[in-house]
Amino acid sequence: MEYTGTLVTLASVFALGLISPGPNFVIVTSTAIGHSRRAGMMAAMGLAAASLTWTLLAILGIGILISQVQWVYAAVKVTGAVYLIWLGIKMMIPARMEAAIDGPAVAEGWLAFKKAYFVSLTNPKSAAFFASIFAAMIPAHAPLWLYVATLVMAGSFSAIWHGALAIFFSNTRVQARFQAWKNQINAVLGGVLILLGVKLLVSR
Repeated sequence: MEYTGTLVTLASVFALGLISPGPNFVIVTSTAIGHSRRAGMMAAMGLAAASLTWTLLAILGIGILISQVQWVYAAVKVTGAVYLIWLGIKMMIPARMEAAIDGPAVAEGWLAFKKAYFVSLTNPKSAAFFASIFAAMIPAHAPLWLYVATLVMAGSFSAIWHGALAIFFSNTRVQARFQAWKNQINAVLGGVLILLGVKLLVSR
């Protein structure tokens, strides 16, 4: 098929970008370790939903608007940076973490989903990635099947990768070790989120 090569290239580029460490990695692993496997999987699904959203925006051409219009890009960047810093500070306060862990399981799951989704959706690097690569690589007059296949690929790849991370880091042995160093690990992960937020805030 004429556009099969385009889909394979898109999948390869997306896979490489997906496994690069960043806020998404920190969110899903910290959720899986500090809460539960269910919460970690919900965070993974939130990230998958964000990948679907970004891919759809790229297909519609809105991703280019976000990355190229200065004030829109700046608004997304500041929002994402502030949110990462806020999450990092929350993680570094043990009392707040205990309250979150002891919350209702259903709320914990949906909160994890919404938190992960918002982290990915307010990451301007995601906007730049999908606008510059996805939007540029998808032909303007591509057939409908290519758009659908790209959406399915992005959502499934993200769900599989982040779901695997959630399963691994929610392992009982991993969690048992986490409990012994909970405050220290939370402080490190929180610090990473804060640094990522600050770096995002001061970057051009």
